[in-house]
Amino acid sequence: MRTDFDLGDYETACFAAMKAVEVGICGASGLDNSLVGVALMRKAFQPHQNGKPGGPLADAGEQEAESALFAGAMDRYKNPSSHRTVDFADPIEAARIIQFADLLLRQVDRARARNS
Repeated sequence: MRTDFDLGDYETACFAAMKAVEVGICGASGLDNSLVGVALMRKAFQPHQNGKPGGPLADAGEQEAESALFAGAMDRYKNPSSHRTVDFADPIEAARIIQFADLLLRQVDRARARNS
């Protein structure tokens, strides 16, 4: 079976990769699946503040950066394809977006392990 990427459908391949990140965050955080995109990322990685607990995936270090990283990834690489056609003509760029999604998923796995 050929993948979307193999078929040259880079937009769908990148969207699916970023959607996998979103689904992974939802599952790892235990947050309601009505939260999506940037709102989900901000809630899941909300930094600890003033002695109050942060989001379920907030780590001890670089909390604001991690929140911004995941929210930015959704806003830049998933949201546009959710709302309009995006021209991903360059297979190398598409492959890099998919690899970036894989890196984010690895961070999600570490957060899940930390919380178990």
